[in-house]
Amino acid sequence: MYEIVRRHLGKVVAGAAIAVTGTAVMVGITLPGTAGAEDTSRGRTGASVPSAPSQSADAPGSATAPEPATLAVAPPEGTKGVGTDPLTDDELKRAEALALTPPAASAQRDVEGGRGPQHLATELADPLPEEADEPGAPRRAEVRFYDYESDALITRTVNLETGKVEKAAVQRGVQPSAHPEELREALELILASPLGKGVKEDYKDATGKELTSTGQLWFNGDVYRTYREANVPAPLAKCGEHRCVRLVTKVVNGSWIDTRNLIVDLSARTVTRVG
Repeated sequence: MYEIVRRHLGKVVAGAAIAVTGTAVMVGITLPGTAGAEDTSRGRTGASVPSAPSQSADAPGSATAPEPATLAVAPPEGTKGVGTDPLTDDELKRAEALALTPPAASAQRDVEGGRGPQHLATELADPLPEEADEPGAPRRAEVRFYDYESDALITRTVNLETGKVEKAAVQRGVQPSAHPEELREALELILASPLGKGVKEDYKDATGKELTSTGQLWFNGDVYRTYREANVPAPLAKCGEHRCVRLVTKVVNGSWIDTRNLIVDLSARTVTRVG
């Protein structure tokens, strides 16, 4: 029985190629075989784009080979954007720092249990209705955090001109898409769990090497949403109130390893097998 369960947990699978997105990780997803095997990015959402078949310039009916493409150099990024320009790197850093200013942030915890909430995303906020047509309207950023101490989503809108937090909200039971840092921590918990034994064994089967760190795997995933599931095990009943995620993984430049039946409750720091 152990052998059957172990092989089910870590089965290296092959199938049709897919593009994994942050919102498409669920039970019905089909893992690819060799497609995406050259993808070396880790923990990021993305899709591989197949290249067009090459054709010899000497082949009958072929057109003359085009000149090599020239990449234009991007203009230097300023410290401040204009209008609806995306937030610059400086603005992103400033917005996050401003949003963390309240003293309460020191009592909050990130996904690893460290001081301060877990940063999820920072986006340009919409202008106020009365400022919509003003060319010099102040730019604002909406910053989202997750506090693992209280299992709460924290959203703060900061004015990048005045440096003030103009709006703040705290919500529970709201679970936006997972951040790459959360997915990495989920993988760490899987590998540290007894349920990760099959993953390690299948990695060794595929590569001949020991799996000792998350850096040896490409991974992606998203929040586990119980309302999409037919059967939710008792240990996962709090998912939604707790922050839970499901991962898909593969050997870097290699085979896929099926971890879809391992759900990680990041709030409780537990790993549960489903299915």
